[in-house]
Amino acid sequence: MNSVLTAAFVTAFLSAAVRLSMPVIYAGLGETILEKAGIINIGMEGVMLAGAFFSFAGAWYSGSLWIGLLCGIAAGTVTALLHGLISIRLAQNQTVSGLAVNMLLLGLTSFLFKLMSQGQSYQQIETLPVIPLPLLSKIPFIGEAFFKRDILSYILYLLLIAAAVFYKYTDKGLAFAAVGENPHSAESAGIPVHRYQWTAVILNGILGGIGGAFLVLVQLGVFTENMISGRGYIALAAVILGRYTPFGMFGAALLFGCANALQIRLQTIGISISPFILAMLPYALTLIAMLGAAGKSGQPESLGKPYIRGSR
Repeated sequence: MNSVLTAAFVTAFLSAAVRLSMPVIYAGLGETILEKAGIINIGMEGVMLAGAFFSFAGAWYSGSLWIGLLCGIAAGTVTALLHGLISIRLAQNQTVSGLAVNMLLLGLTSFLFKLMSQGQSYQQIETLPVIPLPLLSKIPFIGEAFFKRDILSYILYLLLIAAAVFYKYTDKGLAFAAVGENPHSAESAGIPVHRYQWTAVILNGILGGIGGAFLVLVQLGVFTENMISGRGYIALAAVILGRYTPFGMFGAALLFGCANALQIRLQTIGISISPFILAMLPYALTLIAMLGAAGKSGQPESLGKPYIRGSR
């Protein structure tokens, strides 16, 4: 127990928690933007998986991590646009569409990866370097966790701040919120609902694709089949738990990262608990947090309801 209470353990734990939560935060921010516009994307798992595979393939064949990142962004965007086509253009059930996207991308990426890795037992790429921020990275405990990270992590901090300011202080942000709350009233007020929704879909795909690419280009340097392993669903839960706000989602995703880091650290120091119970810990804590947030939703009124122009 003494090994759990040391400063070194706490520092390593916080650093691991932030690192593990980053892909979920990227996907969660993309989902927050989309749900504020009235569309839910259960297919974030598929969007992240597309970003992960194509970022790996792009980096592997080009030798450039940045080309890999662009490939991941493009793949995530195309996947989200497919969901947008079904949800906006065809006005079909968004939940069914999202689940179909997940199954499609799981099969597609597994098939393409088998073709790509044929005859090669193991493929690995370099990952993005850590860039410590002067002074900030020296702050006890939180310095290493938040300010001794890679460039994509720092970009994410700026995106979270920009999103929070956008929704709270700008007319466009209020218009996005109006689209999610009551698209008919928004259209009557001159807000082009479908244009706003398509914009949200594209941002959802870009951020979800980066979330998947983050796993490959920053954390692991490899791709494995179904490597997202539920992170897309956790991102959805983080949006709900965070009450559809960027910083609320950020806190909820960090909770998942803490739970994931805790089970890894406990196994590392040899705590005598079944590894199966420890593996369940992140998801169990997420469910408990969701139960604790019952009745405090803040969900947009028209979330998940297809909008057909001119209908009532």
